[in-house]
Amino acid sequence: MTTATPFAASMPAAFAPRQRFVQCLDARGLRRLAYTEWGDPANRRVLVCVHGLTRQGRDFDVLAQALCQHYRVVCPDVAGRGNSDWLADPAAYIVPTYVADMVTLLARLDADSVDWVGTSMGGLIGMGLAGLKGSPIRRLVLNDVGPRIEFAALARIGTYVGLPAHWATLDEAADALAVVCQGFGPHSREQWLALTRPQLRPDGDGFKPHYDPAIGLAFRAVTPALAQAGELLLWQNFARITCPTLVLRGELSDLLSASTVAEMCACRPQVQAHVVAGVGHAPTLVQPDQVAVVRDFLLSP
Repeated sequence: MTTATPFAASMPAAFAPRQRFVQCLDARGLRRLAYTEWGDPANRRVLVCVHGLTRQGRDFDVLAQALCQHYRVVCPDVAGRGNSDWLADPAAYIVPTYVADMVTLLARLDADSVDWVGTSMGGLIGMGLAGLKGSPIRRLVLNDVGPRIEFAALARIGTYVGLPAHWATLDEAADALAVVCQGFGPHSREQWLALTRPQLRPDGDGFKPHYDPAIGLAFRAVTPALAQAGELLLWQNFARITCPTLVLRGELSDLLSASTVAEMCACRPQVQAHVVAGVGHAPTLVQPDQVAVVRDFLLSP
């Protein structure tokens, strides 16, 4: 299924973003996964961009516009977010579910190989897929995430994810999200409103977050002991990845430490790193310098 969606007036009509859906299967039956597709749908060069925990695929509008003349750019809404269906079982809001959904999406795209940009949770999904035998991922960008996730950052995120929220206006929502998302770094008001609009859904006389509040249940169930056990598995998976990898780290990030990035570079010779100055968790890939770093890595020979 395809529906039209707004796009920059200066963009050629052939490259306009399209809202599409694919059916995914889980233990409770079929459900829809939404994705926004940019660029020529016949282009065999495909870039998949996957968002963070409480975000959605329209976070990548600026990056997609910058790359859609080179790629067919696909930006999914992970299950429970954006225009994708919510899961019947809240316990299934975990990375293995998301990896399985991405396998279904890649089958729909019918691409021999893909490049991947993953912010935070989207990077974990990308790592999970890239570490599989026969993975189609050709180049991997991990945006402020790695095999070791600082537990203090998980605790911070757990203070707001899934909690009820209601805002009377777009501006009120934008101001509230700016406080929660201080780590995203500086943005103009226009940039911040563009990032905020897709985060909202109508709620009576105002707005609420776009995502299923139940995504917070599995997240808040993570203990330091579980996080440590998961870290071991993530390092093992990371060591199996063979594709060129760019690790972006926000200079002020509380989730991805500088020492973890150093270990990632030492673990695999195909890893390079870049620090985004003045930003925490996580760079939004909206600012021109951030877009340029990703673009140069993806398009390099």
